[in-house]
Amino acid sequence: MAGLVASDATHPFPVPSTLRAVLFDLDGTLIDHFATLYACYRHALSSLGLPVPSPEHVRRSVGGSMEVTMRKLVPEEHVPAAAALWRDHLARTYLDDVTLMPWGGELVRALHARGLRLGVFTNKIGETSRGICTHLGLTPWLDLILGANDSPWRKPQAEFTRLALERLGASARETVLIGDSPYDIDAARAGGLARVLCVTTGTHDAAELAAAGADAVYPDLRTLGAAEYGLA
Repeated sequence: MAGLVASDATHPFPVPSTLRAVLFDLDGTLIDHFATLYACYRHALSSLGLPVPSPEHVRRSVGGSMEVTMRKLVPEEHVPAAAALWRDHLARTYLDDVTLMPWGGELVRALHARGLRLGVFTNKIGETSRGICTHLGLTPWLDLILGANDSPWRKPQAEFTRLALERLGASARETVLIGDSPYDIDAARAGGLARVLCVTTGTHDAAELAAAGADAVYPDLRTLGAAEYGLA
């Protein structure tokens, strides 16, 4: 098949010959951390005597960063205090109720086995992200875990995407981003990445992701792995 590395017994699924690296978003893509994050919003707002929105309301509001989400939930004057309470609660509970998305581990290990450079590229705090990846057993398969506070930038800033590529040792045209939100799509476009593939396991549906410019949208990582790389 043109443009694909042939399958063999050792590597039983094809990878495009131009692909050298894959960047994964974390929340909603590789991991499900929503129960813990919602508990942080609930703690912060209730501590300030503010109304606590429903889980579904928070889920629809999530994206970009905690501060961006918080501004959708509370008046601006309460954001600094609420954000501080949120961070404090997360620091104490961030390993509670965090799980891998179905086929998250399988896809990471399979792509690593093909010799691809793999990175986590997230707006979650970098230190927290590294702790979670270690806790879930992902770290041995990853070449990079880059998050908020690791640099002055965040998705979708082009500088953040370029930094990820530099640290991963890959060019934009050789790299695919797998994510679950328009922020991932914008970050991929800003950095000139070859493709951006999305799953609907996060907070955005297929229509939203397609409208935002994803090259392809899948219901989950297993379907993505099968369609893009022949992973059964």
